[in-house]
Amino acid sequence: MLLPYDDTYFMKKALQEAEYAFEAGEVPVGAVIVVQDRIIARAHNLTEKLNDVTAHAEMQAITSAANFLGGKYLKDCTLYVTLEPCQMCAGALYWSQIGKIVYGATDEQRGCRVMGTTLHPRTKMIGGILADEAASLLQQFFVEKRK
Repeated sequence: MLLPYDDTYFMKKALQEAEYAFEAGEVPVGAVIVVQDRIIARAHNLTEKLNDVTAHAEMQAITSAANFLGGKYLKDCTLYVTLEPCQMCAGALYWSQIGKIVYGATDEQRGCRVMGTTLHPRTKMIGGILADEAASLLQQFFVEKRK
Protein backbone atom coordinates (compact mmCIF):
# COMPACT_ATOMS: atom_id res chain seq x y z
CA MET A 1 0.00 0.00 0.00
CA LEU A 2 1.40 3.39 -1.00
CA LEU A 3 1.29 6.30 1.38
CA PRO A 4 -0.44 9.47 0.17
CA TYR A 5 2.60 11.72 -0.18
CA ASP A 6 0.90 15.00 -0.97
CA ASP A 7 0.95 18.56 0.35
CA THR A 8 -1.43 17.69 3.19
CA TYR A 9 0.72 14.74 4.30
CA PHE A 10 3.87 16.85 4.53
CA MET A 11 2.08 19.83 6.09
CA LYS A 12 0.95 17.51 8.89
CA LYS A 13 4.65 16.78 9.50
CA ALA A 14 5.34 20.51 9.65
CA LEU A 15 2.44 20.90 12.11
CA GLN A 16 4.07 18.27 14.35
CA GLU A 17 7.17 20.49 14.41
CA ALA A 18 5.00 23.51 15.26
CA GLU A 19 3.55 21.55 18.19
CA TYR A 20 7.09 20.88 19.46
CA ALA A 21 7.73 24.63 19.33
CA PHE A 22 4.48 25.29 21.19
CA GLU A 23 5.44 22.85 23.96
CA ALA A 24 8.84 24.54 24.27
CA GLY A 25 7.33 28.03 24.63
CA GLU A 26 8.33 29.08 21.12
CA VAL A 27 6.00 30.68 18.58
CA PRO A 28 4.52 27.53 17.03
CA VAL A 29 5.87 27.50 13.51
CA GLY A 30 7.17 24.26 12.05
CA ALA A 31 8.83 23.34 8.79
CA VAL A 32 9.99 20.33 6.82
CA ILE A 33 11.95 20.22 3.58
CA VAL A 34 11.23 17.42 1.15
CA VAL A 35 13.02 16.08 -1.90
CA GLN A 36 11.61 13.19 -3.95
CA ASP A 37 8.93 12.44 -1.31
CA ARG A 38 11.58 12.18 1.42
CA ILE A 39 11.84 14.54 4.39
CA ILE A 40 15.46 15.71 4.60
CA ALA A 41 15.01 18.46 7.20
CA ARG A 42 12.69 19.07 10.15
CA ALA A 43 12.69 22.25 12.19
CA HIS A 44 10.70 24.60 14.36
CA ASN A 45 11.22 28.05 15.81
CA LEU A 46 14.14 28.25 18.23
CA THR A 47 14.32 32.03 18.75
CA GLU A 48 13.77 31.84 22.52
CA LYS A 49 15.99 28.84 23.16
CA LEU A 50 18.87 30.22 21.09
CA ASN A 51 18.16 33.89 21.96
CA ASP A 52 18.44 34.55 18.23
CA VAL A 53 15.88 36.49 16.19
CA THR A 54 17.01 34.67 13.03
CA ALA A 55 16.28 31.17 14.41
CA HIS A 56 12.99 30.84 12.56
CA ALA A 57 11.81 27.37 11.52
CA GLU A 58 12.55 28.06 7.86
CA MET A 59 16.11 29.22 8.57
CA GLN A 60 16.80 26.12 10.66
CA ALA A 61 15.33 23.89 7.95
CA ILE A 62 17.35 25.54 5.15
CA THR A 63 20.59 24.97 7.06
CA SER A 64 19.69 21.37 7.85
CA ALA A 65 18.69 20.57 4.26
CA ALA A 66 21.82 22.19 2.82
CA ASN A 67 23.96 20.15 5.21
CA PHE A 68 22.10 16.97 4.24
CA LEU A 69 22.53 17.65 0.51
CA GLY A 70 26.10 18.91 0.81
CA GLY A 71 25.32 22.11 -1.08
CA LYS A 72 23.58 25.44 -0.62
CA TYR A 73 21.01 25.17 -3.41
CA LEU A 74 17.63 23.55 -2.79
CA LYS A 75 16.35 23.70 -6.38
CA ASP A 76 14.62 20.31 -6.31
CA CYS A 77 13.22 20.71 -2.80
CA THR A 78 9.89 21.77 -1.35
CA LEU A 79 9.55 23.64 1.93
CA TYR A 80 6.40 22.97 3.95
CA VAL A 81 5.93 25.60 6.64
CA THR A 82 2.92 26.22 8.86
CA LEU A 83 3.01 30.03 8.51
CA GLU A 84 3.72 32.12 5.43
CA PRO A 85 7.44 33.00 5.50
CA CYS A 86 8.47 36.43 6.70
CA GLN A 87 10.64 38.75 4.63
CA MET A 88 13.88 37.45 6.20
CA CYS A 89 13.03 33.80 5.56
CA ALA A 90 11.78 34.54 2.04
CA GLY A 91 15.12 36.24 1.32
CA ALA A 92 17.03 33.16 2.50
CA LEU A 93 14.70 30.96 0.45
CA TYR A 94 15.41 33.17 -2.57
CA TRP A 95 19.16 32.60 -2.19
CA SER A 96 18.66 28.86 -1.69
CA GLN A 97 16.73 28.78 -4.98
CA ILE A 98 14.16 26.46 -3.39
CA GLY A 99 11.86 24.92 -5.95
CA LYS A 100 8.56 25.24 -4.09
CA ILE A 101 7.17 26.75 -0.90
CA VAL A 102 3.93 25.40 0.57
CA TYR A 103 2.59 27.23 3.61
CA GLY A 104 -0.38 26.87 5.91
CA ALA A 105 -1.66 30.07 7.50
CA THR A 106 -1.26 33.48 5.89
CA ASP A 107 0.59 36.17 7.84
CA GLU A 108 -1.46 39.26 7.01
CA GLN A 109 0.94 41.63 8.78
CA ARG A 110 4.47 40.31 8.29
CA GLY A 111 4.20 37.71 5.54
CA CYS A 112 6.46 37.91 2.51
CA ARG A 113 3.55 38.60 0.16
CA VAL A 114 2.21 41.64 2.03
CA MET A 115 5.80 42.88 2.44
CA GLY A 116 6.34 42.59 -1.31
CA THR A 117 9.34 40.27 -0.98
CA THR A 118 10.61 38.78 -4.23
CA LEU A 119 11.12 35.03 -4.45
CA HIS A 120 13.45 33.33 -6.88
CA PRO A 121 11.87 33.41 -10.38
CA ARG A 122 11.69 29.58 -10.50
CA THR A 123 10.20 29.20 -7.02
CA LYS A 124 6.53 28.26 -6.90
CA MET A 125 4.50 29.15 -3.82
CA ILE A 126 1.08 28.02 -2.67
CA GLY A 127 -0.69 28.71 0.60
CA GLY A 128 -3.66 27.62 2.61
CA ILE A 129 -2.73 23.96 3.16
CA LEU A 130 -4.16 23.04 6.60
CA ALA A 131 -4.38 26.79 7.24
CA ASP A 132 -7.08 26.46 9.92
CA GLU A 133 -5.01 24.01 11.96
CA ALA A 134 -1.89 26.18 11.71
CA ALA A 135 -3.76 29.39 12.57
CA SER A 136 -5.53 27.71 15.49
CA LEU A 137 -2.23 26.62 17.04
CA LEU A 138 -0.83 30.16 16.69
CA GLN A 139 -3.97 31.70 18.19
CA GLN A 140 -3.93 29.27 21.11
CA PHE A 141 -0.27 30.10 21.78
CA PHE A 142 -0.86 33.85 21.91
CA VAL A 143 -4.02 33.52 24.04
CA GLU A 144 -2.03 31.51 26.60
CA LYS A 145 0.94 33.90 26.36
CA ARG A 146 -1.27 36.88 27.21
CA LYS A 147 -2.85 35.27 30.30
